[in-house]
Amino acid sequence: MRIAVIGAGIIGLATADELVGRGHEVTVFDPEPANGSSLAAAGMLAHAAEMSWGQDALAPLMRASAEKYPEFVDRLSAKSARSLGHRADGTLSVGVDAADREALVALSRLQREQRLPVDQLTGTAARDLEAGLGPAVTSAVFTSEDHQIDPRLVTGALLEVLDDRVRLESVDAVTRTGERVTGIRLPSGVQIDADVVVAAAGLGTAAIDGIPALPLRPVWGDILRLRVPLALSPLLTRTVRAQVRGRSVYLVPRGDGTVVVGASVREGGVAGVHAGSVLALLRDAETVVPGIGECEIVEMLARPRPASADAVPLLGLVEEGLLVSTGFDRHGVLLAPLAAEVGADLVEGRPIDERLRSAVDPQRFADAAASRARGNADWTPPAVVDPVGAVSKGSS
Repeated sequence: MRIAVIGAGIIGLATADELVGRGHEVTVFDPEPANGSSLAAAGMLAHAAEMSWGQDALAPLMRASAEKYPEFVDRLSAKSARSLGHRADGTLSVGVDAADREALVALSRLQREQRLPVDQLTGTAARDLEAGLGPAVTSAVFTSEDHQIDPRLVTGALLEVLDDRVRLESVDAVTRTGERVTGIRLPSGVQIDADVVVAAAGLGTAAIDGIPALPLRPVWGDILRLRVPLALSPLLTRTVRAQVRGRSVYLVPRGDGTVVVGASVREGGVAGVHAGSVLALLRDAETVVPGIGECEIVEMLARPRPASADAVPLLGLVEEGLLVSTGFDRHGVLLAPLAAEVGADLVEGRPIDERLRSAVDPQRFADAAASRARGNADWTPPAVVDPVGAVSKGSS
């Protein structure tokens, strides 16, 4: 089949690579490949540490995708002859005050209920694992199943193996013949035929003419990259996620001597880097790891994450010939292998698990609204937030 993929973030690229591997003719369209939320992502494959109450639909997806990652890494590394920065060091979640300790106890209880390996530690035991932790740390939970990846190395490898299948062009619209989507239209007016169109342009998906309205909203995140002085290196040996008096911050060490510090979660406000968010991230990071104050800031970024109303992706066929794959919020990197496999299965018309299909069905909100409306004539569904803002039609 001829497949047109709109969007060259990690989801679009991974899906395209999966489809190529299955023998399809694939072309990816994006004017700025891997320059959206994938560029800012820290790359934590932390299905255990990021577990929280009320994620009955999301948690199984995160775990299933995490289990696919080793094979995904091995396959892509072999094809590209590149390291992807994959590390299996686990995640150390730490807390500062009594409320933080209670939150960690609740997290460990939830993890045990899911039969995940977890160790509760004192602050002293945590410092034995990570000497860079400061005296403010009083408690910790270690989850050995969590890994990390460098998203920039992953997208770079995917772009290399896809090569000239990636075109640096945006897409204005999907085109139809009768009731079926049969291709796309570029800004130049050129139309490109396709048996299936995969819309994976993050928030930009909603800006493409002809794609049905999607319940997406932008959730902005500010993220920093700091270079550790040689005298302090290595500042950390594994990912540290912290609760600092109820506020969240994470620190992810990279093999190149940098540490990623993130990430704010904000809706609205400035579209660029937010000063207050940066101040809070640095303050809390230094509370947990005092050596952060001696590091050099080499990058500050802000990107909008494409979020659905329930934090679960929108992945499915919305009409004949049109698949959407967006709404991954903070979990796009973690969910990429699962999204690629499920997306390719749907393109090919293969059956997928019904629980999975219904959990990620892009129509689930409309179906629920219709159901509620039938029971309550006065009820009206909530308006869909316009997610476009400053996000371009081709961004990912």
